[in-house]
Amino acid sequence: MRPRSNLLLISGVPVVLLALAACGAGTSTTSPEPASSGAATGAIPVTLQEWAIIPGSETTAAGDITFQVTNSGPEDEHEFVVLRTDLDPGALPTDETGTVTEEGEDIVVVDEIEDIPVGETQELTVPLTAGKYVLLCNIYDQTEQEAHYSLGMRLAFTVTE
Repeated sequence: MRPRSNLLLISGVPVVLLALAACGAGTSTTSPEPASSGAATGAIPVTLQEWAIIPGSETTAAGDITFQVTNSGPEDEHEFVVLRTDLDPGALPTDETGTVTEEGEDIVVVDEIEDIPVGETQELTVPLTAGKYVLLCNIYDQTEQEAHYSLGMRLAFTVTE
């Protein structure tokens, strides 16, 4: 009798494993998906988090572009600024706090969404012509004395013809 119960136990293992695999099939991780290198079509999702900007694509065709911006936090309020510039995202002029001087030479502020609370999604539609842009968060937290731009919340963005 013992060999038969072992046979039932062994034959049930694949069923349990399949059930466990099915339960985990739809789970997701908290790691952001890497940005696509191809040109985007339609709205571009953008995730803001400490300390990164993660777009669905880093390239799009010229036209009216809608950014769907979500602040995933986990703690800080963020903003989303679109600048047109040929400067490297890490080489923008900053003031003594480490925030970008938006009126700097060779920088044009296209538009922005200010003060996006954690967990919220807001949209920004802007007309973009072919060229180089920088997407950034330019908040300076006086309590923590930290400039979000200086902590890495900046990204090159390209618009093609």
